[in-house]
Amino acid sequence: MKILVPVKRVVDYNVKVRVKADGTGVDIANVKMSMNPFDEIAVEEALRLKEAGNADEVIAVSIGVKQCQETLRTALAMGADRAILVKTDEVVEPLAVAKILAKIAEEEGTDLVILGKQAIDDDSNQTGQMLAALTGRPQGTFASEVVLDGGKIAVTREVDGGLETISINLPAVVTADLRLNEPRYASLPNIMKAKRKPLDEKSAEDYGVDLTPRHKILAVSEPAAREAGVKVADVAELVEKLKAAGAI
Repeated sequence: MKILVPVKRVVDYNVKVRVKADGTGVDIANVKMSMNPFDEIAVEEALRLKEAGNADEVIAVSIGVKQCQETLRTALAMGADRAILVKTDEVVEPLAVAKILAKIAEEEGTDLVILGKQAIDDDSNQTGQMLAALTGRPQGTFASEVVLDGGKIAVTREVDGGLETISINLPAVVTADLRLNEPRYASLPNIMKAKRKPLDEKSAEDYGVDLTPRHKILAVSEPAAREAGVKVADVAELVEKLKAAGAI
């Protein structure tokens, strides 16, 4: 069985993002970039399935600028077997990403696609669902546990009321939630080995996908600053202030 794991290069979650002066987007100049945390969890889950003898190959794929090679090398250092970079300097929207992944999944003959439930830069939470629709595969979203059993996969997913377990047939699409696992750290020997693992470079044209954006960003701005708080002498004064503000 082959597992495809899409990974995205995003601003590191420890970095405080800044809006560009002209309000056209987020400033990523000289900012630390890393693998989307949810995608890192997806890579870890794919590797665990392989180590359990349920998969033969794990393929990492990224769509974006040349620097995405660094993200793919991280996946390779974690244990992925090979990687594919679909190189483009354009902003790629979720639908275009899903169309490219659908082509790759078909071309590679992958039985399972595991990806993060969302990216922490745009928080779209769309690619996995769109990919399932385009490929006609069943989907298990927001997975907190994945158990493979023959030609079926049991996915325990987080829903508003708690946990829900569904059984879906392979081939399938699974999106990883935060509590699915704890990703491993890449050791120095594996980082060195990753440099020799195959990394193919493709383009969107190779898959016949048009990357023309369907949306236009009008402006990006920072959240409004919080107003200063006030101290009250007792509960009675607090209640009066809440009433005056219309909060109660």
